[in-house]
Parts: sequence; structure tokens; C-alpha cells
Amino acid sequence: MALKKGIKDLIAEAEKKSKGISIDAAKARLSDADTVFVDLRDVRELERDGMIPGAFHAPRGMLEFWVDPDSPYFKPVFAGEKTLILYCAADWRGVLAAATLEDMGVKNVLHLEGGFGQWKKNGHPAADKPSSKEKA
Repeated sequence: MALKKGIKDLIAEAEKKSKGISIDAAKARLSDADTVFVDLRDVRELERDGMIPGAFHAPRGMLEFWVDPDSPYFKPVFAGEKTLILYCAADWRGVLAAATLEDMGVKNVLHLEGGFGQWKKNGHPAADKPSSKEKA
């Protein structure tokens, strides 16, 4: 089957529409109350590899539903004007998700360049996935 657009094309288009943030610039915002780190990875990835401390887990498949205030699945963490830093393992899902949220009209959306893999390679902190009892 020949595709009209492959994943490389989709990512390249999304990179043109979205804004990235470097690993070190993102780390500097780790304790910023006006920034929300959003982990897009599958729950198995979080359990295996941990996550950025304080990040909110929003599975990639639910993100648009959780962000839209008209959705029955809306999550209040996405209300307001906070900067969202989206990340996944290598930034493929992050860049696609950032472009989608930009298309939806969400302001202040960034994707973490290099993703969580690069975050850990740079020696930045990782935390265990919170248990379901700890979720807000």
C-alpha cells in the first residue's frame, strides 16, 4: 500500500507548525507554576522508564478530548493560559500533538526537543509514575 503521506512527512509538517523547547530550557521551567509538562506516552512506558517530576499524564490518544472544554472528557489542567510542554520518548508524538493543539487554537504549546529519552541522557531528574490513588 502506497501512502500519500508517511510519518516522516507528517512529522516534518508538524515541526513547521509547532514550537520546540530545548531540554535545558525546559528543565529551567520545571518548577514554574505557569508551566505544565504533559507526558503523552503509554502508561507502560511511564511504568518502565519513569517520567518528568510533576508531569501530567495525558495519553496521546485522549489528548484532544481532554483539552477541548466542550468534550465530556475535558480535564481542568488544560484550562487557562499555562504553557504546555508536551513530550514523549523521542519527540515524534510530541511534535505531532503540539501541531494538533496549535490547530485547535491552544496557545502556549511547546514540544520537548529530543523527548524524554534525551531528557534522561542529559541527566535530568525522573520520577516514578504516580499510583492511580495519587492522581488529581
